[in-house]
Amino acid sequence: MSLMERGAVRPITAVAWTSNSSTCPKDFNLISITEDGAVANFTRSFGMKSGYYLCYSKDLEGGMVVTDIQVISDKESIPHGYCYIAEHLEPRATVSKKKRVCVRVVPVGGVDTAILDIKLTAKSKMMLQHHTYVGDIHGYVLWCRKGYFYNPMPQAKPRSVSLDLRGLTLQQLSALQPLKVSNPPPARPNNKLSQRRSSLHIKDNTDKATDSSIQGITALDGIPFNLHPKFDIQAKGTTLYSQLNNIRIKSLQDIENEYNYTFAVEKSAAKRSRPSLLTGDTPSAQ
Repeated sequence: MSLMERGAVRPITAVAWTSNSSTCPKDFNLISITEDGAVANFTRSFGMKSGYYLCYSKDLEGGMVVTDIQVISDKESIPHGYCYIAEHLEPRATVSKKKRVCVRVVPVGGVDTAILDIKLTAKSKMMLQHHTYVGDIHGYVLWCRKGYFYNPMPQAKPRSVSLDLRGLTLQQLSALQPLKVSNPPPARPNNKLSQRRSSLHIKDNTDKATDSSIQGITALDGIPFNLHPKFDIQAKGTTLYSQLNNIRIKSLQDIENEYNYTFAVEKSAAKRSRPSLLTGDTPSAQ
């Protein structure tokens, strides 16, 4: 099984035009020779001295991969999600716009197949195995190969564990000591507070300390806590249940009959004719 069939080939991450090897960006591979041995120098017209080359990159640092490549004419609109390839040319050098190369670039984590390789052949009947025909461009034929790609994931470096940390065990840990109260509440003094005050203080001693002075006595001391007879449900439970049983649940028809309104008065008032106003001769201004 070949490397491409096993998905062990890195995908193409960018395609661009370049004037020569000096203008070719770093980490880009320049296609200078076609598969059938011709010079892969694109020129716009006959007799043009300088041309340009096709180059591609497989650098995954940008996190993007090329999933498709197309050749379109100047009369076609660029497909949705595609972009024209970049141009790294010498000053005053241009690329022909009659045929243009566009690619679709997506994040590397969103796909598992991409363009693995692109090749050029002279405009002949030569066919490339395992490659897909893309299109003719300026006397050359562009081919591509798609498939599963290899995405090297960064490996986490193992952490070094010191000998002291390795020697620690649960048995060597000392037993947990019970918590000790550093600031216990003071003992309750014998004061002359009421019985209710002293009983309530047992519940509140965790929140505030006991105050034996006169300022610690409130207006509620000595007042018994009783429920108002109005809210005593046990005492008046029979009356409440009898009132609930007398409640009549109205149906939808009962509600419509009770609140039915025919708007007869409004209808008769709307049918009345408005009285006409008598027009008389108005005296002319002197």
